Amino acid sequence: MIKQIKSFVVNLIAGANVATILLMLLAGYSDRLNPEQHPTLSVMGMTFPVFLLVNLLFLFFWLTVKWKKAWIPIVGFAAAYVPITLFMPVNMRQDVPEQAIKVISYNVCTYGGNYKYEQGFDTVYNYLARQKADIVCLQEDVDTWRRFVMQRYQKIYPYNDTTILHKNAYTFNGVGIHTRFPIIRKERIWYESNTNGSVAYYLKTDKDTLLVINNHLEGTHLSDAERDNYKRMLRGKMERDTVKAESMFLIGKLGKNNARRAPQADAVHRYIEAHRHYPIIVCGDFNDTPISYTRHTIAQGLTDCFQETGRGLGLSYNQKGFYFRIDHILCSSDLQPYNCQIDDEMDASDHYPVICYLKMREKP
Repeated sequence: MIKQIKSFVVNLIAGANVATILLMLLAGYSDRLNPEQHPTLSVMGMTFPVFLLVNLLFLFFWLTVKWKKAWIPIVGFAAAYVPITLFMPVNMRQDVPEQAIKVISYNVCTYGGNYKYEQGFDTVYNYLARQKADIVCLQEDVDTWRRFVMQRYQKIYPYNDTTILHKNAYTFNGVGIHTRFPIIRKERIWYESNTNGSVAYYLKTDKDTLLVINNHLEGTHLSDAERDNYKRMLRGKMERDTVKAESMFLIGKLGKNNARRAPQADAVHRYIEAHRHYPIIVCGDFNDTPISYTRHTIAQGLTDCFQETGRGLGLSYNQKGFYFRIDHILCSSDLQPYNCQIDDEMDASDHYPVICYLKMREKP
């Protein structure tokens, strides 16, 4: 009788492990689902690390209690290999060749200093001056002193441009590029958005014309109060009934804004496909995680530089408990990435800068 009970409990736990793996796979491959058709399921990518951790706990349990069952979580990890490498890649550090160009993508939060620095612009400016990157793509590259800002950037970059995406009495947004390469022309990638946008910059390099697409896609539009409630839930400081209601509200709102972001990602992807004859760098604040329809759609046919050469979680957003990598650098096959990283020591914004080295491949 006792043996039968033990067998039943083991099978029950094994079933729970299998259920966890199925949910992990659903979350891990949810980036294939269009949020316009499946808004709620599109949010599941954010839960992937939870199921990944639970499956790891199952592995420790089986190794301790019944090691022959350890194959269950191991098979789960193998099946989730692709989303695992997206979420948390493990790559060796590489030697960067001298010919590589240094690229930075950074949402500077309108140079507000992240409530830590009174001189927000000077903090960002001095950081970029020290980095000596070849191409800097900024999001929210706006403030009330445009002429002053551009004059300052001209001291460290010969070519500078900021495209204002939206401006009224309440909001002000734009994306900018600061580079040592001449800007041949630029083109707005048009899609529906009240305050966000994408701009394609054509740069003249030594050997070719380089297409750099700087993006600031639709945000989550969560209020400060909603973000605070989310943080309270994570800390367990909310009643169970309230947690359920608040969770459903957040899932609904995130799904709705995922659906708004989807056609923007489609538009950027179409533009990339129409300009494949150029070497391409795509970067910016996607406002979406590595496991998302947005990143998956834009990254089709491109190399995700952090997945290919980065290490660890690489969290690029640092506010209100939403610790995710929502800033990305992608490149076409014409370019070889090296040592993509998130500089989490630069805290003058609610985002951290993404840094990557890229080298043009030799043409056959």
